Amino acid sequence: MHLEKIDDYRWLIPRTYKAGMRTDTMIFANEQLLEAIRRDQSLEQAANVAMLPGIVGRALAMPDIHQGYGFPIGGVAAVDEEHGVVSPGGVGFDINCGVRLLGSSLTRKEVQPKLRDLVHQLFRDVPSGTGGSGPLRISDGDLNQVLEKGPRWAIEHEMGSEADLDHTEERGCIAGADPYAVSARAKQRGKPQLGTLGSGNHFLEVQYVDEIFDDQTASQYRLAKDRIVLLIHTGSRGLGHQVCTDYVAQLDEAMRRYDLHVPDRQLACAPIHSPEGQRYLKAMAASANFAWTNRQCIAHAARGAFKRIFGEDTHMPVIYDVAHNIAKLETHIVGDRKKRVLVHRKGATRAFPGQPVFIPGSMGTASYFLLGQEGSMRETLGSACHEAGRAASRWGAM
Repeated sequence: MHLEKIDDYRWLIPRTYKAGMRTDTMIFANEQLLEAIRRDQSLEQAANVAMLPGIVGRALAMPDIHQGYGFPIGGVAAVDEEHGVVSPGGVGFDINCGVRLLGSSLTRKEVQPKLRDLVHQLFRDVPSGTGGSGPLRISDGDLNQVLEKGPRWAIEHEMGSEADLDHTEERGCIAGADPYAVSARAKQRGKPQLGTLGSGNHFLEVQYVDEIFDDQTASQYRLAKDRIVLLIHTGSRGLGHQVCTDYVAQLDEAMRRYDLHVPDRQLACAPIHSPEGQRYLKAMAASANFAWTNRQCIAHAARGAFKRIFGEDTHMPVIYDVAHNIAKLETHIVGDRKKRVLVHRKGATRAFPGQPVFIPGSMGTASYFLLGQEGSMRETLGSACHEAGRAASRWGAM
C-alpha cells in the first residue's frame, strides 16, 4: 500500500486507494512505527473503516494501531448522528476497556521496604486470570443496578465515595443503558467477574513518579517526584465480550434489511436510529457501566490492600478513569460547522482539552500521564493513543 507522506508523523491513505472509500484515512506514526504497522492488516482495516455509511471527516489510526476485529485497534471514526451507522467492531469485544489511575499519600522510600508484602496482598485481594470469579456475590437485581447505574452502585455498597465519580469519565455512567438489552448469557458470564482484572494485557501496577515535565499540572494533581501511584487497566470482562458477540451477529443480519454494504463482515453495522442500532447502543452503555464499576471495585480492594500494609491513614484518590473502547455521541467541527456525531474509539483514548490521558507502557517501560490539548480536537476528534504500541502482533510475540 502506498501512503502519502504529509509530514514526519502523518500519513494519508487517499480515498482513491480503492473503490468504496468515502473519505481519506490518516495514520499518525513515525517511520519506525510505520514499519511495524505494515506487518499486519491494520492499514487495510483502516482503509475499510473509511467505507462506513455516514462517516464524516477522516478515518483515523493512532500510533499504536494494530490488527483487530473489523476496525484496527487504535482506530477512530465519527459517523453522522442522523444518517450514520454504529458498528460493534468499532468498539471491540472488551467494551470500555479503560485505565484508572489512583494517587497516594505514599512515597517510593516508604513503599520499597514492604513492596513484596504489598504485592502478595494485592494478589490476594484482587483476583486475576482467565475466567474465574471474584469475592463479590451479587444478585441478578444487583447486576441490573450495576448495568444501569455504574459505580454509584458500588459507592452505595460502601466501596468508594462520591469523589471517585467526580474524577471518572461520564461519572462512570452512560445514560440510556438498558440492562434488558444485555443477553442472559452475557449476564451469566459477567456476574461472577465483577471486581476482577482478567488476563491478557490487563494489569494492576504499582508505579512511582519518575520525572515531571510540567510542575503546574503535577501540582494540580498532587503528584511529586517519587510519589506512589496505582494504575488499573481492565474492562467489562466476559459480559462485554458476549454483548459484542451477540450484536455482531444481529447487526450482520440487519445489514441485509437496510441494504448496507461493507467490505468486511467484521464491520457489521446498523443505522444509529434503527431498533437494532439503538438496542446495541443501550447494551454497550450497560457494558460500559459494568466496566467502570469493575474498576471501582478493584480500586476499593486495592485501597484495602495498601491500608493493611501501610495503615488506615493511607489516602488513594482517583486521579482519573477513562475508557478506550467505546462509542459516544459528541459535537465536533466537521468541515467548517459543528455536527453531532457518534465517535467510535477502539483502542483510543478521548483526549479533550485539559482532560487527563494515560498511556501505559509495556512491562519495564514508563507509563505517561498527559493532558489533552486543543489541537487534538482539530486533528483527531479529541483522541489519543491508548498504550505504548507494539513491535509485533500478540501471536507473533508468543
